[in-house]
Amino acid sequence: MKHVVGPGETVAIIAASYQIRPIDLIMLNPIIYAENSYVPRGVELTLPQEAKYCPDTFIDDVRTEFGHEQLVALLPVWKEKGIRSEIIGYSVMKKPIYAFFIGSGKKNVFYSGGWHANEWHTAKLLARFLDRLASYKQKKEAWFEYDIEAILQQVTLVVVPLVNPDGVELVLQGISPEHPYYQDVLAINKGMTRFDHWSSNIRGVDLNHQWPAEWEREAGESPQEPWPRHYSGQAPLTEPEALAVYELTLRESFSHVLAFHSQGQVIYWGYRGYEPPESKEMVTRLSLASSYTPVHTADSDGGFKDWFIQETGRPGFTVEVGSGINPLPPGAFAEIWANNVKLALEGLQL
Repeated sequence: MKHVVGPGETVAIIAASYQIRPIDLIMLNPIIYAENSYVPRGVELTLPQEAKYCPDTFIDDVRTEFGHEQLVALLPVWKEKGIRSEIIGYSVMKKPIYAFFIGSGKKNVFYSGGWHANEWHTAKLLARFLDRLASYKQKKEAWFEYDIEAILQQVTLVVVPLVNPDGVELVLQGISPEHPYYQDVLAINKGMTRFDHWSSNIRGVDLNHQWPAEWEREAGESPQEPWPRHYSGQAPLTEPEALAVYELTLRESFSHVLAFHSQGQVIYWGYRGYEPPESKEMVTRLSLASSYTPVHTADSDGGFKDWFIQETGRPGFTVEVGSGINPLPPGAFAEIWANNVKLALEGLQL
């Protein structure tokens, strides 16, 4: 049996697709040195005879990564579950950026993830949460102590699980000479062909440094040219991914926002005193639901949460879901899910 590697696929993703072990792929394909080896798009791999293609289970499997292709595979499933989708913009590489809507309430709440390329766990977390939320809504069952049907009559949840699809694909699959940004990416990465540390979009701009909240201050303290992380760009909102979220946020008038990242197991809830008084009580509830520590400010500027608080005067939170060195291993997802599923549910009732 053979498999032609598709966009965004990894050793673990391919192995899970055929219900085989990663070591089976490694043993049969000398091009793969280890489980974290990149497998370039278009390469033909040999599969063991017992390999059998199975439906997508990536939001449940803690052994696999999650990126744009895995998200797209869920679209028909979610449509059947009553989740509405909208393309709110396109990435630099013209990948659609999806927003998903569930609920019928007048109060709009916004969750976002996948801002940083090596924080794909946050996209998987939000995708799995959205999928489970729709299932409980369909069954008219409580999820833990939360009455999902009643909550979603009061609230409309809007989710952008993957703000940075190009960057996540780079971290998961690497880059080949056919890539239109091949030379640019290698120049930014100083010739290195591993991208575990990359958090920017494909043009080397940090999408969470793109926001007009003391942007000049943050940009002045960050790299002055495209970089794997922290480069703020030439001006606020130059990148199409950030602009898509900006326009969605202005249009939907969210009551509060949660932006998920993956380092520190803390919840940032303030910004230069612009946050409303109720933010402190709200972050306490999120903390009790997750075991994460509330921290008033990250001592930085230019972030989405910062801009939202300053622009609207409404509550905004940055939830840092992981602990370690990014990218966290796939197995870290189990702890991330356990710590955040009730936080995400509590966030609907703030």
